[in-house]
Amino acid sequence: MTVPLERSARPSSAEQRQIEIQGEIVDYRLVRSSRRSIGLSVDRQGLRVGAPPAASLAYIETLLRQQGGWVREKLAFWRARAPLALEAGSECLWLGQPHILRRASGRVSQCHDRQLDLAARAEETDLSAAFLRWSKAQARPLFIQRLAHYAGRLGIPAPPLILSSAKSRWGSCNAKGEIRLSWRLMQFDPKLIDYVAAHEIAHLKEMNHSPRFWAIVALLYPGWRAARREIRLLARQLPQLN
Repeated sequence: MTVPLERSARPSSAEQRQIEIQGEIVDYRLVRSSRRSIGLSVDRQGLRVGAPPAASLAYIETLLRQQGGWVREKLAFWRARAPLALEAGSECLWLGQPHILRRASGRVSQCHDRQLDLAARAEETDLSAAFLRWSKAQARPLFIQRLAHYAGRLGIPAPPLILSSAKSRWGSCNAKGEIRLSWRLMQFDPKLIDYVAAHEIAHLKEMNHSPRFWAIVALLYPGWRAARREIRLLARQLPQLN
């Protein structure tokens, strides 16, 4: 959802704010950048408002109240998506393919024949924690390898990797050159993991989303537009795991 405004060239900034909408106090993240319009989005992390520096706070909050019904509906949708407990016999995506979850008979988790045998501890009543341990253990070497691959394409050193548990922000790059990738990417097809890796490596050259940045992404991953669309579609369908 966007409302057009004039472009501004001022740098981006972000702040946490609150507003009362239809009798409910709503937290939101206000991100100002050189965009042309005001955009509203709601996901697992809550309400996010993107706005140009020229937009006054009064104007932004008037818009939020005008769209109050939509905002509250989306927030309620995400609140209703309680974390899913992974039970033996249930199905889960692993590297883009559905796999059946089983409790491993030994202490080692393994993947074979579209099945994940997960080594759960005696006190664990379901397989959620075992799936988390397995995912992180498998994600780290894969992510390091893919980041090194795309860094090499640009002739730069491989960046430090920080494994995150973010539920919707699949990757990020900070001013120190550190890249965070969510272990939850392991549910996606490897080609989509590659897109996220290439996207974040491109930020080591351009810490923005300017045309120059997207040109670097296109150099590293020519099919980035299709990959981005696919990730956005799949993200809405994935179960919410702890």
